[in-house]
Amino acid sequence: MAIDASEIGADPAALVQALVDSPAPLPRLSEIGQVAEVADGIAIVTGLERALSEELLRFESGVQGIVLDLEPGRLGVVLLGPWDVISVGQNVFRTHAVVSTKVGPALLGRVVDALGNPLDTQGRIKAETTRPVEAEAPKILERQAISRPLATGIKAVDAAVPIGLGQRQLVIGDRQTGKTSLAVDAILSQKTTDVICVYCAIGQRGDAVAKVIGAVADGGMSKRTIILSAGDEEAAGLAYIAPYAALTMAEYFAGQGRDVLVILDDLTHHARSYRELSLLLRRPPGREAFPGDIFYIHARLLERAGQFTDAIGGGSITVLPVVETQAENLSAYIPTNLISITDGQIYLSPRLVRKGQFPAVDLGVSVSRVGGKAQSKAFLSVAGNLRVTLSQFEELEDFARFGTRLDDDTRARLTRGAAVRASLRQAERDPMPAVEQLAVLVAAMDGQFDGLSDADTFAVMSALRKLAVRDLGDMAKKIAQNEPFDDTARAQMAALGQQARATLEAQNGTDA
Repeated sequence: MAIDASEIGADPAALVQALVDSPAPLPRLSEIGQVAEVADGIAIVTGLERALSEELLRFESGVQGIVLDLEPGRLGVVLLGPWDVISVGQNVFRTHAVVSTKVGPALLGRVVDALGNPLDTQGRIKAETTRPVEAEAPKILERQAISRPLATGIKAVDAAVPIGLGQRQLVIGDRQTGKTSLAVDAILSQKTTDVICVYCAIGQRGDAVAKVIGAVADGGMSKRTIILSAGDEEAAGLAYIAPYAALTMAEYFAGQGRDVLVILDDLTHHARSYRELSLLLRRPPGREAFPGDIFYIHARLLERAGQFTDAIGGGSITVLPVVETQAENLSAYIPTNLISITDGQIYLSPRLVRKGQFPAVDLGVSVSRVGGKAQSKAFLSVAGNLRVTLSQFEELEDFARFGTRLDDDTRARLTRGAAVRASLRQAERDPMPAVEQLAVLVAAMDGQFDGLSDADTFAVMSALRKLAVRDLGDMAKKIAQNEPFDDTARAQMAALGQQARATLEAQNGTDA
């Protein structure tokens, strides 16, 4: 009688009896253990002396678990399902396998859990392939330099904090500063590209995930997006493996030469889930009660991103991990860990939120250590001094608060800086093509927004975007092909800015 690990799920009691009655040695299920303790999301198992680290176990109730701790006479197991159906003395079986998730095109357009099981109402997922959620990061010789930009459709990001395909760019900020909104807009901006997107929600409320699902559907990106959800009401073990599963799903497409964008929202909840499991397993706490290996947990995850050589498929995986700060404390343990692992950060400031600046990207703190090498020539030409202009403006703005009398040149610089900052404002769920972004930036740098109210600034920007779509089709193709942005192209954009401003002034004169 041959019994395989895949037979455990349906009738555990019958399987136990079959193991007892079997006259022949069983090569795969050679050991049965018992539950000694069970608590919130973890179980202590005895009797499985040959179990291996990271091995997948199956409990008599059907719940699965991962061996996380190996100690003499006991195993610490992280549960991937409800723990209240497990009782002390229940049988536990080895599977001689590691935890795997479904991968492949069948997941596109679906909402799944960390194991690839459907969470939506579209029925069973017919994925023929599974892969382990843990995988070794590609070697240095299997990587190549990042040379192609990832368009996010957000002016402040594409112009001043550019992201390259294969980059790891941290999105960081306090609660309610627009981190998820920025990530979702980056997904929606891929509608005109062939980039595949994976949105991984870790510890998020169900209504928050539902909003993301609705936004992706309304933006026309459902068919090229996988939404992986490990909600706050689910087992902590599922939240722990969720980001690794998201990278596994992305690696399948990258191995076929595709470009993949992965959003990990957010790794603060992931770190807390791992801390919870570690404390329940009685691991010694370190700084802020996190276990000592928390840096390695995130490092081995994010090292799986990159631009890969043709030897392993030639695709790329770009990762935007999200992390939450408290009271703008960028020096907290988890934020500093992730800042040191990633290739730059986009910092969303609550100070800018209070000023009504959305997206609230603080260009003084945000940085991209890699993407500038992949930024298109047009953005380099137009937005090369954008960061300097805004930083000088903010210094003058702080100085002007003291009521000091200002000369005409300083007032003009303040007016121009305020106009440039206003031009970076952007409505939610409205990612902009590159040619429209550049037209707005050229108009702002040339003074077409100087002295306008917020309403008039938005009116000019709206008119300018329509003119860019109408008149700059050929230029948009040249920008997409990364051709040089010469003085003629800039003059053409500047003329459109003047036309949009003149149209507004004419309307205001008519209204008057």
